[in-house]
Amino acid sequence: MTGEPRSVDIDIDIQRYRRVRAFFLKVVIQALWWDVLINRPLLRRFRPEPIGRWRQIAREFRALAVEMGGVLIKLGQFLSIRVDILPMEITRELSDLQDEVPPESFDRIKARIALDFGRPADEVFAWISPVPVGAASLAQVHAVRLDTGERAVSKVLRPGIEERVAADLAAVKAALAWLKWYEPIRRRIDPDWLYREFSAVTRKELDFSNEGQNAERLAEDTADDPGVYIPKIYWSHSAGGTLTLEDVGFIKIGDVDALRRVGIDPARVADRLYALYMRQVFETHFVHVDPHPGNLFVRPLPLPEEFERGVTAFAPGDSVPCGPNRPFQIVFVDFGMMIFIPERLQSALRDYAVGLGTRDARRIVASYLKAGTLLPHADLQRLEAVHEALLDRFWGVQAGRLHEAAIREARYFAREYSDVILNAPFQFQADMLFVIRAVGILSGMAAHLDPEFDVWSKTIPYARRYAASAMERSFLSLPENTVALLRALCRLPRKADAMMDRIHQGRLVVRMTPDQDGRRVLTDIGRSVDRLANHVLAAGLLVSGAVLFGIAGGVFFGKIFMITGGFVLLLSLRNR
Repeated sequence: MTGEPRSVDIDIDIQRYRRVRAFFLKVVIQALWWDVLINRPLLRRFRPEPIGRWRQIAREFRALAVEMGGVLIKLGQFLSIRVDILPMEITRELSDLQDEVPPESFDRIKARIALDFGRPADEVFAWISPVPVGAASLAQVHAVRLDTGERAVSKVLRPGIEERVAADLAAVKAALAWLKWYEPIRRRIDPDWLYREFSAVTRKELDFSNEGQNAERLAEDTADDPGVYIPKIYWSHSAGGTLTLEDVGFIKIGDVDALRRVGIDPARVADRLYALYMRQVFETHFVHVDPHPGNLFVRPLPLPEEFERGVTAFAPGDSVPCGPNRPFQIVFVDFGMMIFIPERLQSALRDYAVGLGTRDARRIVASYLKAGTLLPHADLQRLEAVHEALLDRFWGVQAGRLHEAAIREARYFAREYSDVILNAPFQFQADMLFVIRAVGILSGMAAHLDPEFDVWSKTIPYARRYAASAMERSFLSLPENTVALLRALCRLPRKADAMMDRIHQGRLVVRMTPDQDGRRVLTDIGRSVDRLANHVLAAGLLVSGAVLFGIAGGVFFGKIFMITGGFVLLLSLRNR
């Protein structure tokens, strides 16, 4: 890169920090009041339904994020994928939070470019459009022309964004520090780990040098695939908070009508896009995890007869005639959110794909164990039962009808597997969650392009390929596995002796997991114990009140005790 950025001391925007922190403080205080102090056997009857309250908090956060922009929008998008720690109602409220904010003034954008290059923007570019192509919370994009005459686009960080990011991250860190005082949350998540994940993801998006390198690496990964096109990076016109790329504003991938007008079948686009992501996730392990429609384009290619007439390529904005079965390329843009799947997860993903493609619930759950995404309290047998039910009820459902099927089956899963849903035994790293989110967005996009898209039939060929490679690796490691088996057999008599010693000494412990019927019995027993405790408390209050009536000066307190005891008894009888 040329034009080194000037060093800037990053100060926190104090007013912004205080406002964001005040919002999080209000949320924490509400949680302490309603979910801790009022969440007691007698008082929780006056507690409002928590999901509705948390949904309202999500709406308020959403409104604040749209107003203030910056990291808050990124935080909302980050939380929308944390289905492992947040209820679905909250993540759903945040899931469609768009990173679109009013554009920065053109003069301030030019000042930012001048700061990055050390010379005026008009000297860096032969021409720069005053109207942005797009404006997001961290940066905005302007069309430019280079001194060579080439058309390009320049992505420029918003002036002062570093200070706003620092303020928002400081407020988020303070909020998470407050959560550490609440033991149930501390047992469920690691707030420090969560902050490091979010902070790292956010700071990556501010590093345009890293984004340019991501684009070049993705270009290398797809160099052998003629169906993919990655824009060139113009390093000579990139520096600090400015990244200049080739203009690839072709047909937006979600514009079905425009695709059909030029002779491109949207169903073919859906197939190719899915295949590209399967390759990224399971083969190259370098994944573009922000595949929303604004970051994916379709580039029409000339037909053979057009090529013979001298048409070698179409430029963005060209009028492309309709042609039968026109060839095309998938074009990726915005490479700030690229995830490399670490080696420890690659094998787990392969096992997951094989389990999904072969309808093997046990293998799917085993892949979670291998990936380290299950919390210690996870009930593996119940998880297998849930996945068997999921595979039975959703297998073969077309992508366009998955949402409808999910709504239809929600009551069944809530009734039969409420214990697993409430325990939420997963905690994923951000990298893995962004990959899952990307595949989820991809499924929705494929359904938009082709309502008949069958994700299961598309997955099976990959599963078979990975199963074959897994068998090949197992065959190659057969001698090693044989030695391990012999060692285990040698240790077996010693383990048997140890178990017999425990039996003789009375120290043998057997752990049992109740089935669904057993859980219902335990739940009924728990409710009966709660009712008994309420009856005992009510009786104690009534007796204490009666005794106080006979004591001088105790009439007032006797009335209070008896009224309270009667109230508790009525509530207990009403909820039998």
